[in-house]
Amino acid sequence: MKLIGMLDSPYVRRVAISLELYGVEFEHQALSVFSTFAEFSRINPVVKAPTLLLDDGTLLMDSNLILDYFETLAPASHKLFPQQPDARAKDLELTGLALAACEKSVQIVYEHNLRPAEKLHEPWLDRVTGQLLAAYGLLEKRLPDSPSLTQGSLTAAVAWSFTQLMIASVVKAEAFPRLQQHTALLEQHPAFMRYPMQ
Repeated sequence: MKLIGMLDSPYVRRVAISLELYGVEFEHQALSVFSTFAEFSRINPVVKAPTLLLDDGTLLMDSNLILDYFETLAPASHKLFPQQPDARAKDLELTGLALAACEKSVQIVYEHNLRPAEKLHEPWLDRVTGQLLAAYGLLEKRLPDSPSLTQGSLTAAVAWSFTQLMIASVVKAEAFPRLQQHTALLEQHPAFMRYPMQ
């Protein structure tokens, strides 16, 4: 089984960390959708990261779909989503907010790194930045006081690390002390340390 994609993608990194926590053995193949496009396309013509290549040749794409598959397979002791409905809803809320923050962070990075400066669309950037700050504002309020290794809490930490690495000037760390503390704690976990943001 191979996980294809770069760990500087929050989506690839959340899958790698989750698979580690599920106890799933896999090989990580660090291919970029940009610099190694041709090599990636030979594995998956769609060139979407993350891609998980199962042993039978099945291609799974999109971090949510990959993790849904392994959450189904995981024994109760290794599941990352709470099983009780109310707790699960709260964790899904955290996961959704964290994924929205990832998406908006990626949009800002792409806007600055892929579009020529004279083509930047400031109203679009303002809108996306507002959505990003709103997602982190809600996460700051909703994070539990004591983080546990649920999908919501780990995705929030992965998202925050990505945002701070790529666009710290847009999202000021000092405005989100709980997120900072939460992420600093989870980044010390062996699964996070094994798959560091690159």
